[in-house]
Amino acid sequence: MDHLPLNDIPMLVSSINFLLRDEEFDNLDQICDCYGVERGEIDRILASAGFAYSETLNKIR
Repeated sequence: MDHLPLNDIPMLVSSINFLLRDEEFDNLDQICDCYGVERGEIDRILASAGFAYSETLNKIR
């Protein structure tokens, strides 16, 4: 994957959860750094659709 699908929230949630579960990323901040996206932007996009990153579960819910 060469970019995060910021304009497609269901795909964004799926992509982030995949990267957290199956790839080398330990948390959302690492994903943001790798893809050059501000964490605040991701949080805002997710919140607009009722999603949030759970640090405890390490996934988007």
